[in-house]
Amino acid sequence: MIQSVDRSVRILLALQAARRLSLSDLAARVDLPSSTVHGILRTLADHGMVEQEAGSLRYMLGPAVLRLSSVYLDSLEFRSRALKWAEELARRTGASVRAGVLLLDDVIVVHHEPRPDGSRQMPEVGFVVPAHASALGKALLAFQPRTKTRSSDSLRSMTGETIVDPARLDEELTEVARTGVATEHDEAVLGESSLAAPIFDATGAAVGAIAVVLQSSEWPPTPSLQDDVREAARNISRELGAPGWPVYATDSEPAATA
Repeated sequence: MIQSVDRSVRILLALQAARRLSLSDLAARVDLPSSTVHGILRTLADHGMVEQEAGSLRYMLGPAVLRLSSVYLDSLEFRSRALKWAEELARRTGASVRAGVLLLDDVIVVHHEPRPDGSRQMPEVGFVVPAHASALGKALLAFQPRTKTRSSDSLRSMTGETIVDPARLDEELTEVARTGVATEHDEAVLGESSLAAPIFDATGAAVGAIAVVLQSSEWPPTPSLQDDVREAARNISRELGAPGWPVYATDSEPAATA
């Protein structure tokens, strides 16, 4: 491991998590001397990766990070294939639509289609949500190899409705694998609920998921809404060359026909 690169990445991740930090707070988070962190920050700032907040001594991520993330997002075939179907799903349902991918134990939103009612809405691309607390994440977790046993410590509580019991989560993921649709009701953000379906590529891997986002007052979803989400996921999977939908692991049920 190259120490300087490791330190730079740790600093960038700390800024990503906290948005803005003073030099002393940032040094404490990455457990490095302030002088070392300051030198790395100066180098990162020269390349536009970080910048100092105007009128403040706090640091934040710079515009170059956004450019890099845009290049990465545009390189995702999953995202490019999902764009038109997300737009169509938003039009059919009148709801906002998210597409996301797994990032370790979280889900990162790689595309957000706003509600088509013209209302003012916050862009959500780049948002990170614990996988177990989101419909997007559960749609993906249900089709991942069960390589390790979850502990309750790893299931962070976001609201009083978040599932933090590993056994209960496993039961829900089994149901998601059976139906092809995952749901979450007030589990990540109070007042917000969603349902999602997994998307598969030509290898049969679950590479992403697509979700419709509702106000919790509109819960539970109608059967037709669930069908709309399934159909969008099936169409994107077909364009990615998936052998079926959903595609089950070899130790589970046989793959369904797309």
